[in-house]
Amino acid sequence: MDHLESMLMEFNQEAATTKRVLDRVPADKLGWKPHERSMTLGQLALHVAMVPGAIIRITKPDVFDVTQSNFTPPEPKSCEEIHAALEQSVGSVEQTLKETSASTAEADWHLMAGPQELSCLPRATVWRSLMLNHWYHHRGQLSVYLRMLDVSVPSIYGPSADENPFSPRPS
Repeated sequence: MDHLESMLMEFNQEAATTKRVLDRVPADKLGWKPHERSMTLGQLALHVAMVPGAIIRITKPDVFDVTQSNFTPPEPKSCEEIHAALEQSVGSVEQTLKETSASTAEADWHLMAGPQELSCLPRATVWRSLMLNHWYHHRGQLSVYLRMLDVSVPSIYGPSADENPFSPRPS
């Protein structure tokens, strides 16, 4: 199994976990936020849904200039919008990882702020860091939002206070 196949396998497992977390987002609380400087629950959930597809999109070209983008998270109108964004994001990542050659994955990708280079890394490294690790970070943040709202938190990598995937289920 090559590096891209391994990343796709990990991505698909994590996408299923992310869907379970997003399934818990209460539609009537999308505007809630834990602090005035925090994203709303809806903004964070939509960000979690969109991160993988957005990172894949901005890393297709060899250069991305942060000064040419708006990073203000949009406010979703519904949970359906969040789930549709996840589905679209997952499809984009799956297609890209299946179609990308090893040489394209290993090629340098440049993050710029106008003429200043902020970072230069192999594209696959950026996918691991910005697409996957960034995604996991915000998904964890979302699980804290759910806990603060007294919403049952699903099992992510093992038992949560609400679910234990390792306990025997009644037959």
